[in-house]
Amino acid sequence: MTGYAVTTHETSSGTLTIEVKSVNSRFLDLQFRINDDLRALEPVLREAIMARITRGKVECRLSFGRKVAGGTTQALNSGALDALATLQAEIRRYFADAAPLSVNELLRWPGIIEEAEMSQETLQADVAAAMQTTMNAFVDSREREGNALQTMLLSRVDDMEAIVLRITPLIPQVVAQFQQKATERMQEALGLAAGNGSGAAQASVTREEALDRIRQEVTLYGIRVDVAEELTRLGAHLSETRAILKKGGQVGKRLDFMMQELNREANTVGSKAAVKELSDASMAMKLLIEQMREQVQNLE
Repeated sequence: MTGYAVTTHETSSGTLTIEVKSVNSRFLDLQFRINDDLRALEPVLREAIMARITRGKVECRLSFGRKVAGGTTQALNSGALDALATLQAEIRRYFADAAPLSVNELLRWPGIIEEAEMSQETLQADVAAAMQTTMNAFVDSREREGNALQTMLLSRVDDMEAIVLRITPLIPQVVAQFQQKATERMQEALGLAAGNGSGAAQASVTREEALDRIRQEVTLYGIRVDVAEELTRLGAHLSETRAILKKGGQVGKRLDFMMQELNREANTVGSKAAVKELSDASMAMKLLIEQMREQVQNLE
């Protein structure tokens, strides 16, 4: 599922900014954008995300703007300047033509401007607290999208249930019609064979044996085209899908399984379809299932 949240937090040592965003993915894929001096805080961020998220390609950015020493008045670190001047003089002894550092370069040099004292434990606690706030906002954004997806999926369940209700009453009529047609064709074929065959062949196939064979073949054919059981299972799977969506929570993997079951039954209906109405219904259901499957893979 997609989601986005960004929060800014003022601490005694500086300003923390945390950004979390995600795009759809069947699995959990975490990526962190953190400066090297803050890399030790990655486990804190990872733990906070994994405690709340199980699916999605998630990107987390952490930045920290440290306060300078003495509050708003910036101060130079004389010790760092002395050390840098000594190093520069030493280098120019060997490379006389080397350009000296500019004021801009000096101000950007790490450690030249004194920063507020900051303990790692305090920073870690600040980041953990800020991350919880960010994750709350992030989860809220995903829940809003989840509610929209739930509405969409339930509408597809309604559409499939309507198809099942429409074609279920047709099954007995379809089976009876095709059994009747099969009986007539087999009787006609047997009559032609008996009329053109030899006397010995006619004697070997009695009328009762022929009728019994016809009944067996017609019964087997009726079983092959009867999809009542498949429609019953489809109805049960749709009811379970609706219950899962209504219950909420972590539904992604359960709905993945339900999509497989729904697709299996819809395929069977299509393979057994003896009339155009059943074939069209199978195609319509498979289209709806595919629409659901694409969104289900995004649900957690």
